[in-house]
This record gives sequence, structure tokens and C-alpha cells, in this order.
Amino acid sequence: MIKADRISKTIGTTEILRNISYSIEKGDYIAVMGPSGSGKSTFLYSISGMDGISAGKILFDDKDMTQMSEKELTLLRLTEMGFVFQNAQLLKNLSILDNIMLPGLVAGLEKPDVVRERALQYMKRMGIDQLADRDIREVSGGQLQRASICRAMINCPKVLFMDEPTGALNSEATEEVLKIIQELNADGMTIVLVTHDAHVAESAAKIVLIQDGVIDSVKINRT
Repeated sequence: MIKADRISKTIGTTEILRNISYSIEKGDYIAVMGPSGSGKSTFLYSISGMDGISAGKILFDDKDMTQMSEKELTLLRLTEMGFVFQNAQLLKNLSILDNIMLPGLVAGLEKPDVVRERALQYMKRMGIDQLADRDIREVSGGQLQRASICRAMINCPKVLFMDEPTGALNSEATEEVLKIIQELNADGMTIVLVTHDAHVAESAAKIVLIQDGVIDSVKINRT
């Protein structure tokens, strides 16, 4: 599904990524780990088209992302990728339901009623359907993160990119979110997750360790 071919990222004189090649298959659940400054988040942002690279090539379903315009990349991210970050990044002036629906409405690929129904289905699956009309300041961090996963799924993406999705959560909320991630992967969703938490990483099928801008090792937890 995603192929990084000898990608490098340089800022000034600092090499953030150095000649990395790696392929992600459909249905993979990959945790990317590494010390602070190792390049793990830059790797995720690069392979998702959120950040440009200095050299190499990135293929998404055989499409060369490095040759796409910013408009084409924006559309690709909106319709075929979902994103979950450490902080939920929901809009304060919208309800939980409206926040979840927003990317679907922006994409404009389906009627609003269809988007709303899908949003409600995901909310029910993740145990937050009773929060549809709540303000984002009226719910817990774990509930917000579950809402952000619903939002990431609203356009039926091919892959979910997650950057420290449990980093701001307590242990109970972390377990709740991990269970949801594992269920989505069991349903066939491809997941690429950056984390500093070894417990979170152990839930993934593969752990990719990045050190000093290169892939140091790949551990297979399960197939």
C-alpha cells in the first residue's frame, strides 16, 4: 500500500531521515518507536504526505506522492487517509457529532445524511453515541480521543496514521483506545502508529525502531 524508497529529509545541515526504504502492506498494524529526535514522527508525516522529503520517492497505491501537487495531496489525505494525534484537535465551536462529520462534509463525496449516519454508527461502536450533542469541553480525554478516531474514519480511509494517540491519556483510557485500534485492525484497517510507550507498541503486529534517521530494526510481534 505504501512504499518509501530511499527517502531522506534534511533541514538546513541536519539530516532528519537518511535513505530509508520500507513498505507497508494492506492490513498492517505498525508501531514506530525511537528516542526523541530520532525521526519517527518525521517518518510518519513524510509517508502520509503531510511533510515533504528532500530525496527519494513515496508510493501510495502505486501513485507517486512526491510528484503530486499540494492540492492533490490534500485531497488524497482527506479521502484515503485518516489522522489521529496526541491531542484530539476538535473544534470548540462544534458539537462532538459535528466535529466527527466535518471531514465528510468537506470531502463532499456523500450526502450529509449518509455522513451523519456513519458518524453515529462509529460513535455507537466506540461507546460515545450518548455524547453526540456535547461540547468538547464536557467530555473526558479518552472520550475525545475516541471521537477523533471516529472523525478519522468518517471518509472510510485506507490507512490510519496515529501520532502518540495515547500520549495524553491515563492508563484506563489508553487501554480503551488500544482496544479500539486493535478492533479496527482486525477488521482490515491499515494502521501506522508513532509511540514512545513500549506497552502501546507491543499491541502492534510490527515494531519499527528508528534511530538517528534510519531504521535500526523491525520486530515482528504477530502476523
